[in-house]
Amino acid sequence: MATNTLSILKPSVNNLSARIFVRAARLDFDELDVWGKKGTPEFLGKDPADLTPLLEEEDLPKGSLWESCAIMQYLCNKHGLDQFYPTDPAERAMVDSAMFYLIGTLYPLLARATYPVLGFPQYAGEVATSDADDEMKERARAEAEAALAGPLGVYRDFFLDGKTFIGGDSPTIADIRLAATLEFLDAIDYDLPGWARDYMAAMEETLGEAYSEPAADVRGFVAQAKTG
Repeated sequence: MATNTLSILKPSVNNLSARIFVRAARLDFDELDVWGKKGTPEFLGKDPADLTPLLEEEDLPKGSLWESCAIMQYLCNKHGLDQFYPTDPAERAMVDSAMFYLIGTLYPLLARATYPVLGFPQYAGEVATSDADDEMKERARAEAEAALAGPLGVYRDFFLDGKTFIGGDSPTIADIRLAATLEFLDAIDYDLPGWARDYMAAMEETLGEAYSEPAADVRGFVAQAKTG
């Protein structure tokens, strides 16, 4: 039996982050696809937030941990994976900032822009879940898409600033989280700037099958959603 169990949903870029990481880090894990199995009493007993990815491990205080960034941080700390999560306080702060900026700013815009195409439910209080008509909902979606250029520019000018990766010459967990997230933009045929295309290509080339194998699930789902 593997040391870790990772419950995932294959179409999700949030899950993709953790799936890439455990492969790149060569950690011992069992991967469970819980598509259609969330929301059950058994799953909620381990994960009351009903979120994936979900890491299960005996050493955790509650035996389980969700949120992709928290999972990657924990596993880096436990296994001394400094190449993915530097121990220098200043360097680590940049990695943390890049991840939290993604979660708090980039991803909400990306979700509003792509989820309608992907068929994913949106968040309560959003235009997409309101009584607004289809024209207003599409307007809100398009505005979110247009706003993506702002945070993407922040990654280019601040977090990367001429470097290949946020971590410099090698990817960090922030790079894994960012590259995985950008995979969803193909759902809306977003015109990624050249630097972002080069960045994603460098990530896949550097991580190899650890990236491309799980990314194939997301890409297949996106392609199907666009034609469906």
